[in-house]
Amino acid sequence: MEQMPIGALSEATGVKVPTIRFYEEIGLLPAAVRTQSNRRSYGDAHLQRLRFIRHARDLGFAVDDIRELLAMAAEPQASCDRADSIAQRHLADVERRIAQLQSLRGELQRMVGECQHGRVAECRVIESLADHGHCLHDHRVA
Repeated sequence: MEQMPIGALSEATGVKVPTIRFYEEIGLLPAAVRTQSNRRSYGDAHLQRLRFIRHARDLGFAVDDIRELLAMAAEPQASCDRADSIAQRHLADVERRIAQLQSLRGELQRMVGECQHGRVAECRVIESLADHGHCLHDHRVA
């Protein structure tokens, strides 16, 4: 594949130009070669790596986990135990957030269901939000 400028890499991967620069800055993406006019120029290895990063980010993996997964991907004969562990930990986090969101949904449904569509003075939504003692702190989404 021919070299491409940062805009073409951005378009090919759906990753914004500032994000590509950031990934380079933190070492997640190798630095691009520079043209004679000092513009960044990327090759197929950059494209494949950035697609990997984008997919991992879309799945919600943290940058440090992606860094570790990329390092493992460079050693195809190594054990995948650590990759499995990272994915299992991330899955547990996702399931915890889903439970929190379901709890939030239940509370919001209760508030809306109790609404009488009257005046603000009798508004159950306002009343529920003002009732700090009744609020469950585990409803917060991390």
